[in-house]
Parts: sequence; structure tokens; C-alpha cells
Amino acid sequence: MTRKLYIRPIALADSPQTEEGDAVRLGGAMAWASRFALIVRDGGRVVSRTRVSASQLPAALGALPADLGAAAEAQWANLRKVHSAIQCGARTIRLEQPQVMGILNMTPDSFSDGGQFLDDAGEASAHASAMLEAGAAIIDVGGESTRPGAGAVWEGDEIKRVLPMVEKLAAMGAAISLDTRRPAVMEAGLAAGAHIINDVSALRYDPRSLGLAADSGTPVVLMHAPGKADDLHSAATYDDVVLGIFDWLEARRDAAIAAGIAAERIILDPGFGFGLTLAQNLALFNALPLFHALGQPLLVGVSRKRMIGALSNEAPAHQRLGGSVALALKAMEAGAHILRVHDVPETVQAVRVWRGLRDAALTDFSQIPD
Repeated sequence: MTRKLYIRPIALADSPQTEEGDAVRLGGAMAWASRFALIVRDGGRVVSRTRVSASQLPAALGALPADLGAAAEAQWANLRKVHSAIQCGARTIRLEQPQVMGILNMTPDSFSDGGQFLDDAGEASAHASAMLEAGAAIIDVGGESTRPGAGAVWEGDEIKRVLPMVEKLAAMGAAISLDTRRPAVMEAGLAAGAHIINDVSALRYDPRSLGLAADSGTPVVLMHAPGKADDLHSAATYDDVVLGIFDWLEARRDAAIAAGIAAERIILDPGFGFGLTLAQNLALFNALPLFHALGQPLLVGVSRKRMIGALSNEAPAHQRLGGSVALALKAMEAGAHILRVHDVPETVQAVRVWRGLRDAALTDFSQIPD
């Protein structure tokens, strides 16, 4: 491994006013950073870490050796990149504020709500309608559980599970994400009205997926998962979990672009809970602002996940609302663009209150000296 530099935001601000303008907006979101760590890694080992302010950073990058400079300039531009809206049929999903993606599991064995909607089409439709009414911008429909130890699903069964709901959501005029890693399901779902491919394998599971996604022209979510085939949760070995996942997502982004997927259609998901220990999940979450340096919108899915139970006396999945909202707030502060959640009304309320606080900070000009 050659030397590589990473630009990690380490001091976040409610508005640029609080830093007298010495802050940059991260990923076009409602998050600002005033200080950064320039981290150099060589052979998998961090060899230097320098702290600089936003105003000092251009000069610090200009002083870097040639083997680091170009990539560092690209990361600096990516950190400040304003992302285009996502077009989902007639719906436009703007990314300058956090958007909520509601989860609809059409499965018998998902860790949180397996079987709740699969056997009752009426209840599934009512739940989807309720999420949309509560403020979900996107509904994510999945027909295969990806919890640890879940069995593989034949693509024909997966299609039977998700297609009727995709068709109903399309009739409602909803923005629809299809949570699948199988190209046959992608193809059927897109034909039925889905707008986004959300692949937990980052289009690695089937070699046909990259070409299908490129030909479709649809936005894609590429999620980090260390395992392959049907064992996405197999533990990975990282010298540094944060920088290792950054490199992994960077490689998948580049593979998608090389396959013909437009860069503006790629969304990245760090993959919380997949093959990671509690300590690794926490380190990854605290470093979330770093991932803006990849230049893509960020999706965060931690709703009701195991890490919340581990931090709250082993609370079962249906009793993890408080932790889910806490992590959603943390993700918004880091500039996450899309929050994938089970509890839509509560999360939307949290987003609106948080947004009110940010709006107040942005219009508080008393913080700027005369």
C-alpha cells in the first residue's frame, strides 16, 4: 500500500457564524466543520496526524509532497461538494437537509419486524401510507433479511414478496427504494416503479448487477459489508476500521463509475452493524464526517440495530427507539443526507426540531463581530 492522506473533520459547528466564517459546509448538508485532521497512512499504519483550521487547510495541502497532493485536493473539493437532488419519478428528493427513508420489510425473518407485513398486504399498505403521511421522503422495500445468520432467499420468492408492494407504492406516487442484491429482483422492481437500487453488497453479489444498474440510469446505494456471497457479516480485519472502510467504499465507488454508473447517481452507506464489533461501530460513527471526502451523498442506517441493545442493557429490537433517535441526531450533525429508519414519525419529528435549531443558528447574526 502506498502512502495516502485523509482529511477528517474533527470540529463541527452549528453554523459558520460560530466560527466567524472560518468553517466549511460538509457535503452541501446543514453541517459545518472548522478544524480538520490531515492523516497520512503508509502501509496500513498511520504515520502522521496534523490539525489545521479551515482557513489554513488550502496552504497545508499546497505544501504536501506530490504523491499526496492531487488526492488531497480531490478530497478537499469533495468535502465542500453540494450534491444534486435525487429524482424519483415525479418526486424530487433534495439533499441540503436530512431526508428520512422508511423501512418496509416484506420478510418473515428480519431482526426487528420480520413477518409483520409479509402475511398481511393490507397492513403493509397501511404502514407504508402512514410512513409517507408522517414525512418519509422514500420507502425502502426489501424481501430478504440481511441479519446475521439469515438464510439465502431464492430470487423468485424475493420478487413475489416485494413486487406487489412496489406496485402499490408506485400507484401512491411514492419515491421507492428497492433493498436487494439480486439483478433479477432489481430488474423486476424497476419495471414495477422502483426508483433507487439499495444493495447491501455494493453490487458485488452478482457480476450482472453493475451493468444492470448502469443501464438503468437509476440512483444506487452502495453499502459496505466485509463478507462475500451469503455471509456479508463475516468479520473483517482492519488496521484502522475507519480508514479501511473509507478505502473500501472508495474502491466500490470507482468500480461503479468504471462500469458506467454516473457519479451523481451514487450514494454511499458505511454499513453499520455488518461484520463490526461494538467498538468498531462506535469508532465508525464518530468518524462519519470523514466520509464526505468521498464526494457522494451519505445514507446512514442504524435504526434498532444491535449496537443500541449492547449499550442499553440488551434492550430488544422493539425497545430501541430512544437509541435510534439519538444516533439519527448524531448522524444529522455529521451531515448525513438520508436516514434509513423503522420509526418514521418519531425520527421525522426529531429532524424537524433539529432543523429548527440549525435554522436559528444560521440566522443568529449576533455571533458575527462588527
